[in-house]
Amino acid sequence: MAPGLVEPSLATELGSLKTAFPDGLKTSGQHPPVYSIVRPYESFPREITGPTVWKAEEFVNDAEKWTHTFTADEIAEVSATAEAFIETGRPLTGIAKDHFPLPNLSARLEVLRKDLVDGKGFFLFKGLPVQKWGLHKSAVAYMGLGTYLGYFLSQNGRGHVLGHVKDLGEDPRRTDKVRIYRTNERQYFHTDAGDLVGLLCIAKSLEGGESDIVSQHHVWNTLQQRHPDVARTLASPIWYFDRKGEVSQGEEPYYRGSVIYLENDTLTSSPRVYGRIDPNNVTSLARFNSGPDARIPPLSEEQKRAIEVLETTCKELSLHMILDPGDIQLLSNTHVFHARTAYKDYPPGSVDKAGRPRLRRHLMRLWLGVPLSEGGWKVPYADVEHKRRGGIQVDDTPPVCPLDAE
Repeated sequence: MAPGLVEPSLATELGSLKTAFPDGLKTSGQHPPVYSIVRPYESFPREITGPTVWKAEEFVNDAEKWTHTFTADEIAEVSATAEAFIETGRPLTGIAKDHFPLPNLSARLEVLRKDLVDGKGFFLFKGLPVQKWGLHKSAVAYMGLGTYLGYFLSQNGRGHVLGHVKDLGEDPRRTDKVRIYRTNERQYFHTDAGDLVGLLCIAKSLEGGESDIVSQHHVWNTLQQRHPDVARTLASPIWYFDRKGEVSQGEEPYYRGSVIYLENDTLTSSPRVYGRIDPNNVTSLARFNSGPDARIPPLSEEQKRAIEVLETTCKELSLHMILDPGDIQLLSNTHVFHARTAYKDYPPGSVDKAGRPRLRRHLMRLWLGVPLSEGGWKVPYADVEHKRRGGIQVDDTPPVCPLDAE
């Protein structure tokens, strides 16, 4: 049985599961790769070519290549469909493309999906009226758009398929427990645990919180030219990744894998390179590599250097952008790294020029799975065919869609 799949017989026996997972599918969760099919560094290309390889200077002064401001007609279509969905009383966890018809905008979203998965891997929509709509309608509209791009994944041990990037005052130094998206700290270049990630800006911070993205394939080419030893280290399955306590029964608190992989596709002469990394989940494992509870090796000097060189190279080659309220940033995790600068929120009690209270920085987040059968990449994982592949799933925790951070 594929990870995360709830068989009909089991769903009948456990009626609560059937109710909790509307399509009978759980998020498959974090897993190590199938080690026997992880490709060695010698199989990797020296240089990658094609639309996934891009440079920041191609886009920095040409916003039309990667942004689209919603037209009045498009907003009206999304608004009417969101209101119709709300009137049905159907829970947000059960939203699907069939429940969110977009006769006009759907064609644009289908083209966009192809470009995210196989093209440059990023896009920015602008102008969704989130301040007018409020959190509920904005969430419905956002998730409705998301149904055209992939399948919603749980983003934490609580089952949040609608996530919230917001400073909750948690201590970022507690890297063994705290996830950085719940703080105002800088986020290093990383990927999220899904094929695609979306961020809808609800409110901006006073300063900072800006976004940087970079083509993984441009980074790979650069590493191969300048630091082939680092490329080799990143492509070796010698890395351990922290689950930060979000663990199902019987699972280890970490798993082993590579940072950079090659598609497990022997039928093509040019399998694609892709990355999976969050440095905070690599450097937070000291509790398991020292002292009486030592189970895994500490980072080697080669690994420490690889992390440093990767971050420096990403920063050098990145495209910078600022998200305004109503903007939706969409990224591929397979071939785009992204980062965030540290930020500072408005002081409590602050108001804008119109006298309205200033909100804390708030982004709604989606993690989306794109299975192999629907164009997803052939990753060397057991859940490659699963619709809701990736994400974070703890036991049978059901999906939930909180409208704000909790």
